[in-house]
Amino acid sequence: MLQTPLRFTPLFRKYLWGGRRLQTSLGKSIGPEGNYAESWEIVDHGPDQSIVLAGKWAGQSLNEILMKEGEALLGRDFEQWSQTHQIQGLGKRFPLLFKFLDCHRPLSVQVHPNDAQASNLSCPDLGKTEAWVVLEAVPGSKVFAGLRSGIGKADLAKAVNAGRTEEMLHCFEPQAGDCIFIPAGTVHALGAGLVIAEIQQASDTTYRLFDWNRVDASGNSRPLHIAQSLEVIDETSGPVDPVAVTVEESGLETLVNCDKFVLRRRHLASHLTLGGDDRMRILVSVEGSCSLKDDPSGQPLKRGQTALVPAAAGELAIELETSTACLLEITLS
Repeated sequence: MLQTPLRFTPLFRKYLWGGRRLQTSLGKSIGPEGNYAESWEIVDHGPDQSIVLAGKWAGQSLNEILMKEGEALLGRDFEQWSQTHQIQGLGKRFPLLFKFLDCHRPLSVQVHPNDAQASNLSCPDLGKTEAWVVLEAVPGSKVFAGLRSGIGKADLAKAVNAGRTEEMLHCFEPQAGDCIFIPAGTVHALGAGLVIAEIQQASDTTYRLFDWNRVDASGNSRPLHIAQSLEVIDETSGPVDPVAVTVEESGLETLVNCDKFVLRRRHLASHLTLGGDDRMRILVSVEGSCSLKDDPSGQPLKRGQTALVPAAAGELAIELETSTACLLEITLS
């Protein structure tokens, strides 16, 4: 039975827009050279698998655990998860993916399909609704999220052909602590100078609309998917700004509550007990350090580290290792 937190080995991704802050800001053990863009902390997507670090399940992948102990892992959400995957004809996978991003340079302008659109692909996938929490933002950093008011697909298509894509996008300068919710179908891009925590559906289907006219070391530009992008864009969504945070009496902040996941933020100034409600939780330390009861790794959960707490673990005691800490807490809807 799954009764203890699960800690995993991160999967690192090198992309041309990455840098070194996964190491310098988040303490990741990346290679000594090169630009690292993403750290996939929780993933079950085909060959991309989180592998357990310690304890009874050490060396096993997240998908292997899900296949053996799905109900213990997902608890009250198991039946709904199982039915959804049967309806969409998907291989069974853990439904969420959590990652950190070092946006040393701007990401491409892109858009993701929704569940219905992604299920009709030659290789069916989940859609990709996501949310970002800004951990660091240098002055002048930008987020591009949604189309400007009054801009539709026809306007965007003309602008893309004329090399004026950026003019069609809503943009703002984010602050550390901001949360931006990006439903599937929303045009978006992260600008340079940001460190981001991202929760998303377990999908890697991305359509690239514009890539700032840049090329790689060999002088080649990355492929664009303009037709696919225009097909899946939700032109009714309009501009996207940071979410209005809902604060409960306990100080717990609800950042996003959608049909794919619930994202909350906890500011800890004392010990805490959570869980016991038959729900799976992803816990992410974004400030400070704390320890999780019965954690087989025997290590505190430090800034930039992630744990998956199975539903069957019951109540979980969390003890501070620093004077204060801040956790992101993610559940299924």
